[in-house]
Amino acid sequence: MNKFAQRIKELREERGITRKQMAEALFISVRLVSYWENGERECDFDTLIKLSNFFGESIDYILGKVDI
Repeated sequence: MNKFAQRIKELREERGITRKQMAEALFISVRLVSYWENGERECDFDTLIKLSNFFGESIDYILGKVDI
């Protein structure tokens, strides 16, 4: 599993958020969240910014470039 996939899943689960809740908040499909978490796809830059804001984490952390 790539770092992006791992981080997205961990962040979502740590916060007790369902895939459906995350998808609704980001205006994307549940299937897309599943693809991300399974490492089948990655997101575009605009969505990466939304993910950063949604989770309150840096883009570098979400991408696995830093561990803090």
